[in-house]
Amino acid sequence: MTLSRSNRLVVGMSGSSAPQLGVAFLHAIRGLDQPIQTHLVLSGGARRSIELELGTDPADVEKLADAVYDAADLGAAISSGSFLTMGMVVIPCSMRTLAAVATGNSDNLLTRAADVTLKERRKLVLVTRETPLSYIHIRNMETVTLAGAIVLPPVPAFYHQPSTIDDLLRHSCGKVLDQLGVEHNLYRRWPGRPA
Repeated sequence: MTLSRSNRLVVGMSGSSAPQLGVAFLHAIRGLDQPIQTHLVLSGGARRSIELELGTDPADVEKLADAVYDAADLGAAISSGSFLTMGMVVIPCSMRTLAAVATGNSDNLLTRAADVTLKERRKLVLVTRETPLSYIHIRNMETVTLAGAIVLPPVPAFYHQPSTIDDLLRHSCGKVLDQLGVEHNLYRRWPGRPA
């Protein structure tokens, strides 16, 4: 099958808490009706969070993706705008990664791929993970938003009546897919009040 911009997605996981979000997202992509090829890059911090919070070898997370890149490899395919994609999702996105994207600091493949996504005017969704937020965090969010990124904190919703943590994770993943224009059935949408 020939892949095009419409079915290639770069997925980055950085070193904040909640690598569960990235794992749930990769599982969600695999469960879609439409084929989407995932190109994964894990930061060093993500690898450590996966070990500490999931008790899992990062290699097991990498098996969920179609292609995997070393964060130190700035010559990888996803470092170039000529590699056509539908966009990029950083899930979770640490404040350090947010700051690097906001300042154009492309010292690793994850932040370089995000920078490329912005310069090519493709969708960049940053699932930022921190609370409370400092003024610096808020200004960095403003900067990336003005540059075209979508800041999407994984804020839990309850209108779909979740009963498990997995329900909350699927909701966050569904909100990301909504931003990419990808159809899914990860959560029950709000039907509105009857007329």
